[in-house]
Amino acid sequence: MSRSTASLLFLLLIAGAPLARPDDGPALSADTGWQRLEEKDGVTIFSRSRVGAGYKEFKATGLIDSPPATVERVLEDVQDYVDFMPYVSEVRILSQDGPDMVAYQRLNVPFVANRDYTVRVEHGTARNASGVLFYRDTWQTANEAGPPEQRGTVRVKVNEGSWILETGTDANSTQASYQIFTDSGGVIPAFLANRASQLIIPKLFEAIRKQAHDPKYQH
Repeated sequence: MSRSTASLLFLLLIAGAPLARPDDGPALSADTGWQRLEEKDGVTIFSRSRVGAGYKEFKATGLIDSPPATVERVLEDVQDYVDFMPYVSEVRILSQDGPDMVAYQRLNVPFVANRDYTVRVEHGTARNASGVLFYRDTWQTANEAGPPEQRGTVRVKVNEGSWILETGTDANSTQASYQIFTDSGGVIPAFLANRASQLIIPKLFEAIRKQAHDPKYQH
């Protein structure tokens, strides 16, 4: 896999990470049909096919050594992505009404054309069958609500997924479940994009684990 493809998929996977629609939408479709692919760096990765789509949907589960509330603050830190998310060159909050948000993101990725997209978001919580609170974040593309396509920048047409953050082995750890379905934009073949997703997901968990130790999230 080329370095350019790996860089692109890393950013597509990360850029969606903090954005949320907790109640409905394709990111919360029936949790069935997953095929276990591998476990790497404490992250178990699954994939499944979608009807009519060459790109696969991916899910990953793993522990993060910080409390769920801390991890959620990292995922919500959209405006500061340009400071800690690699290659994120621009973030604009276009509108916000309570938990609802429309955000535009632009990615400056080495060796390939810049990518951009707009997403509609909402951060939320829910309770499991035992009444325990957990964070449930999802997102989906809303390019119609953002700026028009720009010359020299590839528009990502599909970017949707979710995070579920539950208490892990103790109160200071998080059992995280990540789900993503996205195209890479441009002409990168689906089979190569699928392979890149599988390879890059553990790096996403690694980045969030590291960022969660920043003192600004410890409150």
